[in-house]
Amino acid sequence: MNVSRETKARLEVYLELLRKWSPKINLVSSASLKDAARRHFEDSLQIASHCPIDARAWVDFGSGGGFPGAVVAIVLADKGVSVTLVESDQRKATFLRAVSRETKVPFKVLATRIEDVDFLNADVVSARALASLTHLLGYVEQHMNPEGRALFLKGETWQNEVEDAQKKWRFICEAHTSATRPDAAILEIGGLSRV
Repeated sequence: MNVSRETKARLEVYLELLRKWSPKINLVSSASLKDAARRHFEDSLQIASHCPIDARAWVDFGSGGGFPGAVVAIVLADKGVSVTLVESDQRKATFLRAVSRETKVPFKVLATRIEDVDFLNADVVSARALASLTHLLGYVEQHMNPEGRALFLKGETWQNEVEDAQKKWRFICEAHTSATRPDAAILEIGGLSRV
């Protein structure tokens, strides 16, 4: 991972917490836990590299074990970006607060359903393995400011998801090839409106 020494140390603390908590509350699968640095951390690190230079508020939906939201918060800790993670599972939200405390990186954790959160006026909205693109765009409309960008990690069927979403939404989409899985993509979406 190409990060500063301080960021690497924080990510190592996070990884140890993930190893400790995951067997108890199922943060990630036991198979992926063995290769968590690559499967979860590197995957999340690449999304942080697409943060717009003028972004001040980042919101991650369905954060689960903190991917990509907590990793983004750690990587952008000194960039003046406020990060909010939305996770409805109380146990996972408690874990995320522990990550913030133990890494000494302040980020906000909202332990509630996305639908129940007041408008967040985010510059960036992200999610990983949460819902279809069509469904995610409803959250984007609800919480992202009009000039903002959505960044979604999507698997090998990402093109089908874009086509399906275009039936209900208008948007500009740039697909960045994933650095961890060549058949996957980071979808960078803006200019959102309903059809």
